[in-house]
Amino acid sequence: MATMSEHLYPIVALIDELKNEDIQQRLNSIRRISTIARALGEERTRKELIPFLSENSDDDDEVLLVMADELGSFIPYVGGVDHASVLLAPLEGLCTVEESSVREKAVGSLCRIGTQMRESDLVESFIPTVKRLAAGEWFTARVSSCALFHIAYRSAPENLKHELRTIYGQVCQDDMPMVRRAAATNLGKFASTIEPPHLKTDIMPMFEDLTHDDQDSVRLLAVEGCASLGKLLEPQDCASQILPIIIGFSQDKSWRVRYMVANQLYELCEAVGQEATRMDLVPAYVRLLRDNEAEVRIASAGNVTKFCQLLNPELTVQHILPCVKDLSSDSSQHVRSALASVIMGMAPILGRDATIEQLLPIFLSLLKDEFPDVRLNIISKLDQVNQVIGIDLLSQSLLPAIVELAEDRHWRVRLAIIEYIPLLASQLGVGFFDDKLGALCMQWLKDKVYSIREAAANNVKRLAEEFGPEWAMQHIVSQVLEMVNDPHYLYRMTILNAIKLVAPAMGSEITCSKLLPLIVNASKDRVPNIKFNVAKVLQSFIPIVDAMVVDNTIRPCLVELTEDPDVDVRYFANQALRAIDQNVMMSS
Repeated sequence: MATMSEHLYPIVALIDELKNEDIQQRLNSIRRISTIARALGEERTRKELIPFLSENSDDDDEVLLVMADELGSFIPYVGGVDHASVLLAPLEGLCTVEESSVREKAVGSLCRIGTQMRESDLVESFIPTVKRLAAGEWFTARVSSCALFHIAYRSAPENLKHELRTIYGQVCQDDMPMVRRAAATNLGKFASTIEPPHLKTDIMPMFEDLTHDDQDSVRLLAVEGCASLGKLLEPQDCASQILPIIIGFSQDKSWRVRYMVANQLYELCEAVGQEATRMDLVPAYVRLLRDNEAEVRIASAGNVTKFCQLLNPELTVQHILPCVKDLSSDSSQHVRSALASVIMGMAPILGRDATIEQLLPIFLSLLKDEFPDVRLNIISKLDQVNQVIGIDLLSQSLLPAIVELAEDRHWRVRLAIIEYIPLLASQLGVGFFDDKLGALCMQWLKDKVYSIREAAANNVKRLAEEFGPEWAMQHIVSQVLEMVNDPHYLYRMTILNAIKLVAPAMGSEITCSKLLPLIVNASKDRVPNIKFNVAKVLQSFIPIVDAMVVDNTIRPCLVELTEDPDVDVRYFANQALRAIDQNVMMSS
């Protein structure tokens, strides 16, 4: 009898826990159903557990969500692919519930199971499930069915394929907008499984219906289908059937539909293929760039470079650049920001002359924009322009603006400039570092914002690596030495950090002769934070200098710091001494 009760326990326990009033108990139980299934064995899982779960689809949404997810990987527990169809019933029930996240999870699990099922089981079990959902009384079932047709269609015999296409056409004309939205969303996936002749005869009429839907939420989802359908059609069919729809959508009365067209236009243009046909899209794109709604202009401006890549430079200069010029002074800062993030990429497309003549004035106006994000977006892409117009012109035209931005009141703009300095330095060479920019690099080390000081210390290190120890000694170290006694301890700490970062690039000789005496002197500072940072810097010097310097200078300084009244200073000094001992052991 004991063995019998043990045999029954898992399913009984699960039933008890799934009926428990406490939702946490029910959640814990449903999360363990794979463990329970293993305990029950494949046959009892099929005959007891799965039917029980099928009847239990009126639970709390959280429980159902976990169940829908778990069942997607349940094929091994029911006896493998041969028995996969038993999992369809509980998931079919979950596809009809009100909560959309549960339905989406159940549909995902059905798709996972459907892709693994045998062809005969798909025909006998999966396709009937899809048909039942598509004919469901509740709209929730019909919504769920739309995402399953592409799985069902692949393995269906010819007569069933015809039926599935017919049913999908009916779903596209459903009374409920939610169902038509789901049909529009999944049309591309379904179309990708359909034979080319039926694309034109069956799918395109469905698509036409959706593009003329009275609900803008359905039409904007149909826009997304334009690109995916266009790629499935022959180029000439795409041009004759998809292109007029795109042009119509670009003038749709709903700004949300026009916004979606603006977002998708590059993909749509790619799908259309031939350049001659792309030219037909230029007036539509110009309309979107000049749209009344800022959101549409934002989406259009953000795609301007990608779109221009598909056109020849003459078309771009003639039609697109006038719009770009207008957008650079748009009333919406978000439009200008979107334009600034991509406009630099137009330089390689237009070439040197057009960039100098047409784009450079736009860059300069955006660099002076009152909105910091606009300036930031331009700064971060400057190298794309440099590659086209060359160093000389870049320094003449843009460097005055960069110097101005280096002192910008918004710290994020200053930060972007600092991070860009080493790249400019490598491109412009030593001559670029005139007194103005050299002084700025030092000035940033005393910025009020910590992130700027930290970036400035890293900047010093990268410049030293770029131009070498001699340059760094003359332009950086000499000025850093003057700043180490700054009255403000936070600035003294920044200098310590800069010294720590720059030392490996300076090499042993300069570190010993110039930097180490400075650090030893700083160990007498009255501020504990300075002293424990001194210990960290001394530890970083160990691999740079030779053993004699470590023993004669660094170790005595650290020993003195181990007797400091402050616990943190003692801790970091001891840590540095241990690093010295480990170094000695490794080298001996």
